[in-house]
Amino acid sequence: MAFLADRTLRVKPSATMAVTDKARALKAAGRDVIGLGAGEPDFDTPDNIKEAAIRAIRDGKAAKYTAVPGIPELRAAIARKFKRENGLDYKPSQIIVGTGGKQVLFNAFLATLNPGDEVIIPAPYWVSYPDMVLIAGGGPVAVETRMEEGFKMKPAALERAITPKTKWLLFNSPSNPTGAAYTRAELKAITDVLIRHPHVWMMSDDMYEHLVYDDFEFYSPAQLEPRLYERTLTVNGVSKTYCMTGWRIGYGGGPQPLIEAMAMLQSQSTSNATAVAQWAAVEALDGPQDFIPKHNKIFKERRDLCVSMLNQANGIRCPKPEGAFYVYPSCAGTMGKVAPTGKKLANDEDFVTELLEAEGVAVVQGTPFGVGPAFRISYATATSALETACARIQRFCGNLK
Repeated sequence: MAFLADRTLRVKPSATMAVTDKARALKAAGRDVIGLGAGEPDFDTPDNIKEAAIRAIRDGKAAKYTAVPGIPELRAAIARKFKRENGLDYKPSQIIVGTGGKQVLFNAFLATLNPGDEVIIPAPYWVSYPDMVLIAGGGPVAVETRMEEGFKMKPAALERAITPKTKWLLFNSPSNPTGAAYTRAELKAITDVLIRHPHVWMMSDDMYEHLVYDDFEFYSPAQLEPRLYERTLTVNGVSKTYCMTGWRIGYGGGPQPLIEAMAMLQSQSTSNATAVAQWAAVEALDGPQDFIPKHNKIFKERRDLCVSMLNQANGIRCPKPEGAFYVYPSCAGTMGKVAPTGKKLANDEDFVTELLEAEGVAVVQGTPFGVGPAFRISYATATSALETACARIQRFCGNLK
């Protein structure tokens, strides 16, 4: 359509949202569908957080606009969180609150990218990363990682990808979609490369920080390498850890000039994040944290269930991730086989389409994440449903000819 701007033609719809919407539609039509596409916990928001929101409404704190970068109480709570959990000293004036972590990332790109600027993104990546870069006028540069190396970018590969045009490294550990998380030594090797290239900034998406297993220790890049502090944007939120995806609160900490530029852009687009959700987020960050290890114990059990059952499916190879709530199995061993409908599987989109048709299991194909043939499963759903879904995947793979 000639009326539309060129940037809209460069952007693709979110594959994860598409799968989730398709699963919802099939369920509404009466199909027995298990949806494993959405990246959100199946646990409810903790009661103390909900009560804080109700108090804010009753006390008249939720009815008015707030400061664009967030209420002072939340920015102060975020500063305390950064200091307490990450050893990072950010003043409240160095913090911005957005409508989810996605807006914080988006505003940072809009505030910093000029035409021709490049952003290095390890692949597999969250499907929204490259498109946000494209909308902001930059060029995404994917650095493909391998399953055999834990889906972690090697320092030499990062070094090769850096050019004079590189502005950001977009780093996500633990990762969506693979769950891969960088150890202290692995992260130090990455930050050492950036020290040698002072024109490259680090954008660290720490959204899955607390969702780690098997005694894994999380480090944020500016925490591990203080010399990167002045060129790092540390992004996080309450969506995953606190089971608040629908509340839409993300935040970022970084150099004050960057935060002020992001706030200026936000003032001309969405203004403040929802006031009642901000007050709920204060309680999330300052309140009891004892539910987190309880949730993680369940997530770990679900991860182990998925990895075990998927590795028993013909043609599937599933590595064990260190964090998040995703597994990213390869379905390369099923390519060229024929599904019950008679369709020959040529790519991972064929695999997930035929799986949904034959067994009513909705997963997301890997190609939009940058590495295929593979698919992503979110195991943030009921254990019984996961077990049934994995059994159906085994049956589907067993029925391929």
